[in-house]
Amino acid sequence: MNDRGIENVLELARSVLGDLDVEAVLERVLVAGRELTGARYAAIGVLDDERTGLARFITQGLEPGERDRIGPPPHGRGVLGELIQHPKPLRLQEVGDHARSYGFPVGHPEMHTFLGVPVLAGGQPYGNLYLTDKVGGEPFTEDDERALTLLADFAGLAIDHARRFTGSETRREELSRTVAALDATVQIARALGGQTDLNRILQLVAKRGRALVAARALAIELLDGNELVVAAIAGELPSGLVGKRLPLEDSVADAALRTLSTQRLEEELNRTRFERHGLGRLGFAMSAGLAVPLMFRGDPYGVLIVADRLEHGPRFGDEDQRLLESFAASAATAVATAQNAALEQSRQRIAAAEEERRRWARELHDQTLQSLAALRLGLSAARRAKDDPAAIDALLADAVEQLDGEIATLRAIITDLRPAALDELGLAAAVAALAERSALLGVDVDVDIDRSHAERIDDPDCEIAIYRIIQEALSNARKHGDAARAVVSLDVDDHVITVLVRDDGCGFDTTSKSSGFGLMGMRERAELLGGTVSVTSEVGGGTTLTATLPRTGAQQPELGVPVSATPG
Repeated sequence: MNDRGIENVLELARSVLGDLDVEAVLERVLVAGRELTGARYAAIGVLDDERTGLARFITQGLEPGERDRIGPPPHGRGVLGELIQHPKPLRLQEVGDHARSYGFPVGHPEMHTFLGVPVLAGGQPYGNLYLTDKVGGEPFTEDDERALTLLADFAGLAIDHARRFTGSETRREELSRTVAALDATVQIARALGGQTDLNRILQLVAKRGRALVAARALAIELLDGNELVVAAIAGELPSGLVGKRLPLEDSVADAALRTLSTQRLEEELNRTRFERHGLGRLGFAMSAGLAVPLMFRGDPYGVLIVADRLEHGPRFGDEDQRLLESFAASAATAVATAQNAALEQSRQRIAAAEEERRRWARELHDQTLQSLAALRLGLSAARRAKDDPAAIDALLADAVEQLDGEIATLRAIITDLRPAALDELGLAAAVAALAERSALLGVDVDVDIDRSHAERIDDPDCEIAIYRIIQEALSNARKHGDAARAVVSLDVDDHVITVLVRDDGCGFDTTSKSSGFGLMGMRERAELLGGTVSVTSEVGGGTTLTATLPRTGAQQPELGVPVSATPG
């Protein structure tokens, strides 16, 4: 079917789906079928309850006098019965040549070419759509068959829809809004599964919630101690409201959170509360609204406030309240999950920092401090051997060797903290030095980094992130993977930087739980720059780490209470 044909199908289908009356739908389908294919005659046979014959037969193209001459409508024998018994498209160049052709009654106009397709409504056979005699005597084509099949699919949807809700505009609107609520809830669920960025979740909640009840404005306020923080807005609200801290006491949110129930807000009853709430002070006056608590597992997390219904408003009805309460339950789950995830990440960061401090403490205690103690003993022995120049020379030589060792150890610690080569010689040289140190510790590293590629990275934050990701990956390969070899590569194009670290270690089960501080740190570094880190591994099969970072720079998230302004 060409583009024009598809466009015609969709245009006709829209007209079919626009009706809520079954009879009107059937008439539209017949008209649409003739227009699409150029058929002279069209009919729909509606199946009886047993689905073995036709209960009704509606036609298009026959003159009133022709209908009268034909007599009683068909019951579903012959070629029509073939479609009932075998509901699949049937296209004939000469209908009379079909083995089951039953012949036409006296007075019936001659018909030759034939195209029939089944119609399903609600997943069940409803009837069949028939076309005969294409204009010009030409046979029906494959394109005609595809177009009519597509139209029959749309017709089935429209018939099922109309059959369920004919004459019930109120029910139709309720269904539409319920579907909207379900869609909004699904979007929130996807946000939960896709990411835990509270800013983005709040933005999604604000926009979807406002659209759900056609509100002029929506504000989300989150609890922070004895205060509320306006965390997200949508609609006709001033941008200065975002981030504003409001006292909880005597606010409209206070009542909703104290009673754990929705509060109706109307100007004549809640003027003082509006003023204390702060909306009025920022130039926003609302005449009616709802304050719905955000509850998760019995705990309040904040409140969702909508103002002034744009359609049939400004007051919100009981159905609005029910929809918003259902939506708020999903929104609260999203907010709670995101906040808990942020808290858990914070705990892990603290734990990772503490673990790093313990590592440096062990390094300094077990190596540097003990070596310095041994050096002190050696120098004390040299002082006591003042009458034995040979012994003094030997002891001083040992002391110099120990000092050289400790200088190397401290230099390694300093390099781990901030590699001088990265600042002085660039990323390629710093990674090469990292590979040399890794080789000394037992893992040979092949570095595939083109210096010209590395020089295209002109963001210091991006350079240090790449260096740390490679450093941590090689450390994991040595400590946990027992690897002997590793490969490090860097690819830079106009938009994306790709870092690959692959080792031949023992691998691990990526689904198993572990402290994962190193992996978490690598992912956090990448996410701070708008990138990602993925790891593939299997037991006995080595590990591959891939980090992708945008070349356009970082998007730093805000610290503290996440807020989002979404006036649109």
